[in-house]
Amino acid sequence: MSKIKYELIKNDNDNKNIRLGILHTNHGDFETPMFMPVGTIANVKTLMPEELKACGSAVVLSNTYHLWLRPGEDIVSKAGGLNKFMNYDGPTLTDSGGFQVFSLAKPKDITEDGVKFKSHIDGKELFLTPEKSIEIQNKLDSDIAMSFDECAPYPATRKYIENSMRRTLRWAKRGKDVFNNPNQSLFGIVQGGEFEDLRRESAIETVKMDFDGYSIGGTSVGEPKDIMYNMISYATKYLPYDKPRYLMGVGEPIDILECVERGIDMFDCVLPTRIARHGNCFTKHGRINIKNAKYKEDFTPIEEDCDCYTCKNFTKAYVRHLITAGEVNGGRLLSIHNIRFLIKETEEIREAIRNDNFKEYKENFINNYKSSD
Repeated sequence: MSKIKYELIKNDNDNKNIRLGILHTNHGDFETPMFMPVGTIANVKTLMPEELKACGSAVVLSNTYHLWLRPGEDIVSKAGGLNKFMNYDGPTLTDSGGFQVFSLAKPKDITEDGVKFKSHIDGKELFLTPEKSIEIQNKLDSDIAMSFDECAPYPATRKYIENSMRRTLRWAKRGKDVFNNPNQSLFGIVQGGEFEDLRRESAIETVKMDFDGYSIGGTSVGEPKDIMYNMISYATKYLPYDKPRYLMGVGEPIDILECVERGIDMFDCVLPTRIARHGNCFTKHGRINIKNAKYKEDFTPIEEDCDCYTCKNFTKAYVRHLITAGEVNGGRLLSIHNIRFLIKETEEIREAIRNDNFKEYKENFINNYKSSD
């Protein structure tokens, strides 16, 4: 067992930010850019591990906060770690719990020591520190653990973002100092809001701590797209070429393209399964709602050329029937399609980089995605 390694295969001829690489992990080698499904409580909602693998899944995410509350990190550790507990033989990543904690905490309860908040399950008062977050993740034994950071809101004043970003740097060092799982990799997180100089400072100081990879946080929290893209551009130029770059919580198909163009290797988001439960699915011509009456007698797949289990076996009319009847399998089938759609998009992006035609691929994808079905 060893830490992950990133191998750069090639850059795009016209834009060196666009990268094709390989992530070497304890559970296999996987090309990047990649999309990572989210299994918050050691389960991607309604899907089995073999279904994820059939979608082309590599890394799967779980949530430190939720697993801390139930079943508890000691239970997962006794089971042999997260991979064995959830019977997933690919690599896993645990986020720090910071995003969930800060959504539950009041500003006055965020201190230098950590964050005080109430459990969303039973209202019990809890306190999470950088050290505790890392201790939990060490026991969960994911392939990749994340530093504990403050996910600052948008909008926020420059003073707030500056203080928050520098506290995140101090927390990153505290977490790294107690990190002690030799089989696990630890990523640092760049913050700094919409301010270019603060993003630069955060990136440079985080890189000095020599993490195994770097994530860009504080995006997709309500800011306009152009600001989000700027946040990413401000940070990636200061991150090393020989380590992976991970953008947290972004999974819109066009956003993935825009952010690959800005140097991102890894993406995750709950979006594909969340929208599936409400009858929505991705297609090459944009998002559709399967509950629309026009699909009632549509006996074609969601997409004719999609290779997912859903499209190979079922029609829009059938999936619509399941969704409108409240059957769990409706959401399952759309989740399979949506996850496969995003993973297939990243497969096509990798092929485009390999063939030096990313710009053309991006333009065609966006033109199709914005057209009506």
